[in-house]
Amino acid sequence: MSNSNIWHHKLFHCQSLLRPASLEHQSKLDSSGIFAKYFFKAARRSSRFYGNDLKLRRSESGIGGSRRSVIFTPRAVLAMEPSSEQLVGKFNLDGNIEMQVFVSNSSAASVAQINIQVTYSSDSLLLHWGAIRDRKEKWVLPSRQPNGTKNYKNRALRSPFIKSGSNSYISIAIDDPAMQAIEFLVVDEAKNKWFKNNGQNFHIKLPMREKLIIPNVSVPEELEEYESARFELLEEVARGTSIEDLRAKLTNKNDRCEIKEPSVSKIKNRIPDDLVQIQAYIRWEKAGKPNYSPEQQLREFEKAREELQTELYKGVSIDEIQKKITKGEIKTEESKQLQNKRYFSNERIQRKKWDIMQLVNKHAAKSVEDKVSKSAEGKASVESKVLKAVELFAKKKEEHDGGAVLNKKIFKLADKELLVLVTKPGGKVKVHLATDLEQPVTLHWALSKKAGEWLEPPPNVLPPGSISLQVAAETQLKNESTEFSYQVQSFEMEIEKDTFIGMPFVLLSNGRWIKNNGSDFYIEFGRGSKHVQKDAGDGIGTAKALLDKIAKMESEAQKSFMHRFNIAADLMDQAKDAGELGLAGIFVWMRFMATRQLIWNKNYNIKPREISKAQDRLTNLVQDIYANNPQHRELLRMIMSTVGRGGEGDVGQRIRDEILVIQRNNDCKGGMMEEWHQKLHNNTSPDDVIICQALIDYIKSDFNTSVYWKTLNDNGITKERLLSYDRAIHSEPNFRRDQRDGLLHDLGNYMRTLKAVHSGADLDSAIGNCMGYRSEGQGFMVGVQTNPVPGLPSGFPELLKFLLEHVEDKNVEALLEGLLEARQELRTLLFKSNDRLKDLLFLDIALDSTVRTVIERGYEELNNARPEKIMYFITLVLENLALSSDDNEDLIYCLKGWKHALSMSNSKSDHWALFSKSVLDRTRLALASKAEWYQNVLQPSAEYLGSLLGVDQWALNIFTEEIIRAGSAAALSTLLNRLDPILRQTAHLGSWQVISPVEAVGYVVAVDELLTVQNKTYKLPTILVAKRVKGEEEIPDGTVAVLTPDMPDVLSHVSVRARNSKASIC
Repeated sequence: MSNSNIWHHKLFHCQSLLRPASLEHQSKLDSSGIFAKYFFKAARRSSRFYGNDLKLRRSESGIGGSRRSVIFTPRAVLAMEPSSEQLVGKFNLDGNIEMQVFVSNSSAASVAQINIQVTYSSDSLLLHWGAIRDRKEKWVLPSRQPNGTKNYKNRALRSPFIKSGSNSYISIAIDDPAMQAIEFLVVDEAKNKWFKNNGQNFHIKLPMREKLIIPNVSVPEELEEYESARFELLEEVARGTSIEDLRAKLTNKNDRCEIKEPSVSKIKNRIPDDLVQIQAYIRWEKAGKPNYSPEQQLREFEKAREELQTELYKGVSIDEIQKKITKGEIKTEESKQLQNKRYFSNERIQRKKWDIMQLVNKHAAKSVEDKVSKSAEGKASVESKVLKAVELFAKKKEEHDGGAVLNKKIFKLADKELLVLVTKPGGKVKVHLATDLEQPVTLHWALSKKAGEWLEPPPNVLPPGSISLQVAAETQLKNESTEFSYQVQSFEMEIEKDTFIGMPFVLLSNGRWIKNNGSDFYIEFGRGSKHVQKDAGDGIGTAKALLDKIAKMESEAQKSFMHRFNIAADLMDQAKDAGELGLAGIFVWMRFMATRQLIWNKNYNIKPREISKAQDRLTNLVQDIYANNPQHRELLRMIMSTVGRGGEGDVGQRIRDEILVIQRNNDCKGGMMEEWHQKLHNNTSPDDVIICQALIDYIKSDFNTSVYWKTLNDNGITKERLLSYDRAIHSEPNFRRDQRDGLLHDLGNYMRTLKAVHSGADLDSAIGNCMGYRSEGQGFMVGVQTNPVPGLPSGFPELLKFLLEHVEDKNVEALLEGLLEARQELRTLLFKSNDRLKDLLFLDIALDSTVRTVIERGYEELNNARPEKIMYFITLVLENLALSSDDNEDLIYCLKGWKHALSMSNSKSDHWALFSKSVLDRTRLALASKAEWYQNVLQPSAEYLGSLLGVDQWALNIFTEEIIRAGSAAALSTLLNRLDPILRQTAHLGSWQVISPVEAVGYVVAVDELLTVQNKTYKLPTILVAKRVKGEEEIPDGTVAVLTPDMPDVLSHVSVRARNSKASIC
């Protein structure tokens, strides 16, 4: 056969020559879907391209003139019919969770496309799947897989779904026509929850794809030359030559055909740039919105162009590509915005060169009460403490029982006290109860095997004179004189067996029932409980006079938020005069309120506008003190973070009016909405923000009530709490589907109103208050207009817009930079007098809070990161902490050290790791110093005021620790722990880390876990060697040191306890 005939034969069967390589050679495709060049080079034998000419050379390796027949299985790629989707399955997975499966139904298509959509949103949702080939039951694992797919034990593939609002979706392409079906299960990996098809696999049949068999095609004996020519054509296609150009050149009469290299501009002009930008944006979005350098952006742009060119080579028109991107197969939330949004905008803000030494604050607060407390300590060292009657009674019983105290509480009864002491001498549990009430007292009591339970006490434990009732007993307290002639009434009961865990009781005196703030008294018998209730003491280290006044007015403050905020406003002058400890006292009180340790509302009906007005009054006073007392700014920020922004009457009144409009517009005037409406009218609170969010989540989840309860419970609102409101919420939401869109719109707007009053640290609300917003009135509902804060820096609004657009980004580095840039811009404004200073303060608090949230979300990004990236994140978090701290000089020098360490690392300096380790150790010392300041300033006030207000002892024990853990210091400590072992290994250092540097001598005891001995008491000084220390344990009594191969956080519970108890931990 002549060369000319060979080329005509090739052209006639061009589908054979140009069949897609995705069948047999998927693993050898490059990013454009064409054979990789190294594959072409390996395949060629006897032909080459020289310049623009195609030269052929006949192979001399033949066998005696014989010819061979070769059977090919080509597929049409040049004139492929557009594929369309068909719904092939609709399944109910679990209750309201629905799954739909679509499959492309074109039999001539080379690739079968399966699209699966589930009305379920989870970051851990996976498709566990495989393919069926040749009617065999065993799964085949296709080589063409969605991004992120992992091989599961060589038996299945696991591909992640992509979240889109409240739904998830995944697309699978099957390019092997021998594969007849796919089978799969859906699994939520985090919950280990499997979705099956009535206990079986889901089975989806694939459409038959056309196989064009050309029987007995005669091929010249020079097979290698034939194959070489074929691969040359494929390489030309990969280089951009169109099929039309190849056809024109190959049909030329001359044996030597000139194939011109297509110009780059000609290829690029075939795909409009706007479509390439859209495709690039989709690629970026699916990759998790990473931060690309300019060079990476260009590469991504070219890859997007290549993908679209590949579609053109398959015969898809420009119009069809455009429809495919913007309307059909690519289903992203941003698809509606793609025509207006450019990917190659500046997706990373350019940070200014801030002088970090300008951030130094050297304000050292000296409180008036500090001098008073030192004076009181001096007196206490000379004069013995005068103990009250119940304290003397407790001391006597503790000495008599050998000091084995399991639990101890002192309750306030107006100006009197009630002591409950639980001891365990000789293995028997003893309960002592005493009060200095003057009137005769009867104890109405029971025992419980679980908390809150009332069980009739066995006859053998009843004290003499007791009366046994149906589920309780009554015992008259007996008078007892102490050696100091104080009079108390007491009760004593002994239990031999550990059958019961606690004792509920109430008191009856002078015909009046006495309870614990309206509830039964309850004392635990101390199983697993280490800390006993502390006495209020003398209030050393606190603004005692202020705290006593707060405690005296708490019963009035419980009526409503309006009462509490107005009382706090009245006390601000006294707190300011008391200095640091006075403001610490106000913060502790407001923190108890914010964490629901105090009663929010008690039998008092209050208008929302009156609450917001009281908030406004309090925050205005805090704003003024902030402006004039730079040494106390950190504490004042903390106070504001516990109190909502508030506002004049219109903002608060809108809470009351807008819920009525929502009910009217959406025809939901009964049930839960009416109960919530009554609660809002009676006394709105921060709980309403959570209830509103729970309703929005419930509607978005296709009215799944379990989602409603999850949102409530995750934020501390239980069914019991809903029932505890003065206007209780008994019902669950129950809306119709036709109410969906209207309720989502109206509740979304209502959330802004609620957050404007109650949420100080909400970023969206804080930005809205600074940038200005307007809510129109409707009928009786007043309108609200908030004007922009004047004097904002140039470009600041655009920066805030950037933050809102990227606040949910998975890759957080650029977002962190933007948040810190915004805080730096705000810093100078916070030092100036401004009528809207509090709006700027709330914005700064919200930015600070968002940094903490974002950095915790970014830990996953650092799992396999290089040390330089962890170091850079450390500089960002350290900068944030310095911006929030008053006395921050040491933090600033640490920040300066980290920047230098990062520079040394990037320049490959020999000693970068050693220098970085020294900065890391200094940073840890700065964090420990910060934690000690919190402990000294806040903990005494928390314990004294908490004991006066009857706050649970567990909440008092961890009060300061929770404040520390909620701030940037905890995130910074976590990052340091990630970097420390890397630096030690690189710098060839030892493995010891000293968390609490205290000299200790004692007897060594080895244990597996510190947790197993945390409640034990060692009679001799003991050094514990523990294999595991998680960080949440207690330091056992009698322990002087803990040694462990674990690395507990420097700010963890056990580390704080060790430093406070002067125990060493290494």
